[in-house]
Amino acid sequence: MSRGAGARRPVRRRRLLAGGAAAAAILAIAALVAGPLTGEEDVAATVPTARVERVRLVRTVPADGSLEAVEATPITAPTTMGRPMRVGWLVDDGSRVAAGDPVIRFDPTEVAKELVDAEDRLRSSELRAGKERAQRGADLANLDRDAELAAMELEQARTYQKKDEEIFSRHEILESAIDGELAEHRREHAAASRRSRERLSDAEIELLAIERRQAGHSVDRARQALDELEVTAPHAGIVVLARWRDETVRVGDTVWPGMTLAEIPELSAMEAEVWVLEADAGGLAAGAPAEVVLEAHPGAVYPATVKRVDALAKPRRRGSPVQYFGAVLELDGLPAALKKPGQRVRATIRLDEHAGALVVPRQAVFEHRGQRVVWRRAATGGFEPVPVELGPPSLGRVVVTSGLAEGDEIALVDPTAEPAGDEEDEEEADAGVSLPYGAGGDGPG
Repeated sequence: MSRGAGARRPVRRRRLLAGGAAAAAILAIAALVAGPLTGEEDVAATVPTARVERVRLVRTVPADGSLEAVEATPITAPTTMGRPMRVGWLVDDGSRVAAGDPVIRFDPTEVAKELVDAEDRLRSSELRAGKERAQRGADLANLDRDAELAAMELEQARTYQKKDEEIFSRHEILESAIDGELAEHRREHAAASRRSRERLSDAEIELLAIERRQAGHSVDRARQALDELEVTAPHAGIVVLARWRDETVRVGDTVWPGMTLAEIPELSAMEAEVWVLEADAGGLAAGAPAEVVLEAHPGAVYPATVKRVDALAKPRRRGSPVQYFGAVLELDGLPAALKKPGQRVRATIRLDEHAGALVVPRQAVFEHRGQRVVWRRAATGGFEPVPVELGPPSLGRVVVTSGLAEGDEIALVDPTAEPAGDEEDEEEADAGVSLPYGAGGDGPG
């Protein structure tokens, strides 16, 4: 340490001692003039306070969302294919269309491939059916010849059968009888074979006919699907693309049959679809009055009424943990020129109203020994903790239902909290720099 620094330290200490002595002298003189002053009264004199008053309290909640039509014609994905489809092209959001104008086109690659495969199966089944009919004719003709030959052999065997025992030996007579029986069995077998082959051929041809009909139905469905790959507008209007969590369908997205992809709204009646933070939605119900402001026209306020409220809270965006309640507001008096769906809106919903409620600032409510209390000025001049019961809160204020009376003076900070500081702040305190009161105390309820 340098000699200069060592020399300045005694001077600084002497100045601090001199300042302390002067302050002590001033306090002594004040004590002689004004009498004794307790530490509690000294602290109470520096605590900021407020008066409890009875006011008309209106509790409101903010909400934001968009303007939507009450009625709209939905445009959905076709149900012909019964499987997902990929969007190949779609009209711009908010475009005006006439009846019959294309709105959405789907990728035809898979459908065209299915059509080719179905046509191949149809041709294959037709060729196989023709081949089976030709083979059936040939097989039946052969079996007919076999039956005729067996009948001729049987006739010859019966005509020239050796029966005379005087002319033929016993062995020749038995052999001739056996030949006749064999010819009879051949004829019967040829007839049975023909009937069996005919039944099998008929069954095979019927199966091929079923396969052909199935292939024909597949061809018809594929051709119908190709015709329905372009979805057109049912009538003139403005196309509004469907939104899921603030995102619209885009080119390349995969959609399911029957899924609503867009709509053409009826602009005569509009409503506001808004979101209310879950923490602020206590008491939100249908019938509550509201006011709506269009962000594009902030100078005008339009009255509205809560039409319905969602039963469950849900996040507005995927992956966000913040929950919201969806609500629909019925608008009144919106000019026709401003009835454009999709416009951003801000709303203020009135939840309830208290005509003569005792209210205190939020920062005046503290936690003290496991209770919610308000520090009220006592008759002695200090502050005493008063347990209170709280009603519904509003922005910056809270209703007190019991524990206080109108006109009570309450502290806005905890009077028992010690000012923040340490030994190193003594020089700043001596120099007249005051620290914020109540640092480190209990926060508001």
